Amino acid sequence: MTRRNETRRPVTPQDRGRFGGFDVLDEVDRWDEVTKREVLGRLAPGTTHKFFTSTEAHVAVALLDLLLAQDREPRIPVLPLIDVRLADGETDGWHYDDMPEDGDAWRQTLAHLDADAMAAHGCGFAELTAEQQAPLVQAVYDAEQWHGLPAKHVWSLWTRYSCTAFYSHPWAWNEIGFGGPAYPRGYKNLRIDGREGWEVPDQAPDDPVPFADRVEQAHDNHADLVGRAPDQR
Repeated sequence: MTRRNETRRPVTPQDRGRFGGFDVLDEVDRWDEVTKREVLGRLAPGTTHKFFTSTEAHVAVALLDLLLAQDREPRIPVLPLIDVRLADGETDGWHYDDMPEDGDAWRQTLAHLDADAMAAHGCGFAELTAEQQAPLVQAVYDAEQWHGLPAKHVWSLWTRYSCTAFYSHPWAWNEIGFGGPAYPRGYKNLRIDGREGWEVPDQAPDDPVPFADRVEQAHDNHADLVGRAPDQR
């Protein structure tokens, strides 16, 4: 169960983060036993799939890495966390009436994505480069209907599950400076810029790049990735 990397620094996804030295797991002894067991279990969710087949998991890992920009280690094990949820029936408790239930929707959409890759490139989605995968996923985002399903609801399925899994993991908490469960320790300094004694300041609280410029650059980078002109948003 990896808590720190070989340099003994806190682990963050792809070693990115703005809260140097902050490790939410330093507070683990303050958590009650149920919380501790639940959170630490996310560090090593296992490699045996309970819900997805090996073929489905292969496609899903590639899709999730692309959606979450997990392009190198350390990666948060998003697919195993989703797999456990679906195997245990822990969905959001609802689904769109024009979509199958979440488990079936995942199986169908992964099969459709793999079929699109085979039609376009002659191989499965997971075998493609990120540059080849991106237009296939972008096509889902841009579409009204995709393989008979409402594309915006497919996109919602993918992003809801991927973001929930990603931000449930302690490494993501380290990246964003989130202090983790408040029970039973609690928070005392509930004010603007107030920090608890165990929190650390943002290493770059004043962003030198105007937000609008960052948005424009992100649009241009995305356009390059999916092979469109920058002004074709």
